[in-house]
Amino acid sequence: MVAVKDGLKRVVIEPVTRVEGHGKVTILLDKQNKVQQTRLHIVEFRGFERFVQGRPFWEVPVLVQRLCGICPVSHHLAAAKAMDIIAGVDKLTPTAEKMRRLMHYGQTLQSHALHFFHLCSPDLLFGFDADPKIRNVIGVAAKYPDLAVQGVMLRKYGQEIIKATAGKKIHGTGAIPGGINKNLSIAERDAFLKDLDQMVEWSRSALKIAKDYTVEHLADVKDFGSFESNHLSLIREDGAMDLYHGNLRAIDAQGNKIFDQVDYQKYLDYIVEEVRSWSYMKFPFIKSIGPEKGWYRVGPLARVNTADFIDTPEAEAARKEFMAVTDNKPNNISMAYHWTRMIELLHSIEKIKELLNDKDLQGTDLVVKGDRRGEAVGLIEAPRGTLFHHYKVDENDQVTMANLIVSTTNNNEPMNRAVRRVADDYISGKEITEGLLNRVEVAIRAYDPCLSCATHAMGQMPLVVELFDHEGNLVDSRSKG
Repeated sequence: MVAVKDGLKRVVIEPVTRVEGHGKVTILLDKQNKVQQTRLHIVEFRGFERFVQGRPFWEVPVLVQRLCGICPVSHHLAAAKAMDIIAGVDKLTPTAEKMRRLMHYGQTLQSHALHFFHLCSPDLLFGFDADPKIRNVIGVAAKYPDLAVQGVMLRKYGQEIIKATAGKKIHGTGAIPGGINKNLSIAERDAFLKDLDQMVEWSRSALKIAKDYTVEHLADVKDFGSFESNHLSLIREDGAMDLYHGNLRAIDAQGNKIFDQVDYQKYLDYIVEEVRSWSYMKFPFIKSIGPEKGWYRVGPLARVNTADFIDTPEAEAARKEFMAVTDNKPNNISMAYHWTRMIELLHSIEKIKELLNDKDLQGTDLVVKGDRRGEAVGLIEAPRGTLFHHYKVDENDQVTMANLIVSTTNNNEPMNRAVRRVADDYISGKEITEGLLNRVEVAIRAYDPCLSCATHAMGQMPLVVELFDHEGNLVDSRSKG
């Protein structure tokens, strides 16, 4: 959509396609079609940080995952980890922790497969300028049927892992304060082992596609929506990537540590959230650096950049190959998210294989109890990046405060900068085409955003309501905050 007002041409991409949730992009151009402003707007609002207040704390792991049908396991587990602490539990039983980890790796496998095969592969396989009629998952299935089958089956395998560990594929109940409510039966284990080798092979194949695309198009993608940035993730005490648990590490664009091995219970000493009037999504930044330069990236690219190593052999070999492209310095290429996402896909199936062969999953000691506490933070590396859940609970077991910083919120400023970079490079001063506008969406899709999860307000959200007549004239306006 294109409109002209105050001498500026306003180009709107609405909705942004092939992402989870609803968002739009606005681009303001002057008379010479030079870009003056770009913004990624999150246009839906969900108030879960308020909804959970007054609810008993043991409901929270089931309740908050209703935020999203794409990554409910992440919210389920992050909330469960916080509620463990509220319940006075610092260490789970081996069966409980490993069942949760299996659930989480199953989710990461299915989520990464969904994004790569269904949402981003049309751009990689057909090109950014391809006809939109074929530049979609139906087009992929028609021209590359074997590839489409691989994507569907990898996702199905991950979903079945979730069902076996959480009780349901979507919005399960497996994790409870202090543990888990079921173990993995021998029959369930054997069913997964039967198809495991095929899943490993398909994961290798997907990684090769992403790697080959990036290497073959390196000259084109190295500057596409790219910029230097800080990176943040959970990290294990020995420096290994850990998607389920760890401490916080942040590095700058050259790989220097900003902070390391920070207990995430103290995240507020390091991370601050900024609110802007034109989006329902917050803008976090590193407190010691400030909002101008303290923003950071999260997700697969950040996790591979921050990790010293990956503790599964094939994914570690793939990590070394990836880091060699930038001489072991952080890789700041936005399109490299796809390559690192597939490294994590392979890592997830390797961890699933490891866990399925662990007899602890058939254990019967599932729950630990302790003395109640009043405040806790739960963190997990969701498929899209670091996910923060922070709660306070009163003496009546009711939640009195909740603050969620979701993965896509952490990536808010980077996504906006990617939009501006692509707009400047490909749209500014040019005749606008569908293919050029799709490049803006390609840059956003690299982050695999879940816009539904990211729509939260902190405190009193600034709100402006404007009423226009049929000719576009402003009739009335009301604002608060």
